[in-house]
Amino acid sequence: MLVGIATSEIEVIEPLPIEYSQATPTIVRPSEAMQWLNAHHMLSPIARHALVVLETVDAVDLAFDTFVCAMLDGETDTSGYPEYNAIVGGAAAHWDEVTGDMIVRGVVGWGGRGVRGDSDRIGSKILTSLLTNIMASQYSLGLTAVERPAVAHGQGGVVCPHCGFASAHERAFYCPKCGMRLTRG
Repeated sequence: MLVGIATSEIEVIEPLPIEYSQATPTIVRPSEAMQWLNAHHMLSPIARHALVVLETVDAVDLAFDTFVCAMLDGETDTSGYPEYNAIVGGAAAHWDEVTGDMIVRGVVGWGGRGVRGDSDRIGSKILTSLLTNIMASQYSLGLTAVERPAVAHGQGGVVCPHCGFASAHERAFYCPKCGMRLTRG
């Protein structure tokens, strides 16, 4: 799916083992940041950068997702890390618990320097190329309609489209019952 789009070596990152369940790329809690470093120390600088960018915005969750990533546009600095205007990403996949189907989605991200319009335009173009490559697979069944979470009446929370559980708060990111990520409309 990344052949022809990637400008660096393509890496496959498997979901994390249970002992790294608290790993997070932010330094709010040093123990969680250390777990994240221990879990990803063997990855290339490009893959670590991609994980920091994409896990920070919840585009990838390595508790469930297998992530195939590479640098998709831009340059690296002298230490091998992508420049801030470089675009990283790839395909993230997980098994749907309800249907048993594999859900594959394209994800891209970038740092923040450079002309914003250029990064947005190039990122959108690359994301379109990723979707085209995913849909071109002989095993692709097509696009899936995703129901947006509905506001839970009386609680001010959100109803999980996966299991129907009403969360306690409208700012919830994950369903407290099934653990699936709640998408925003």
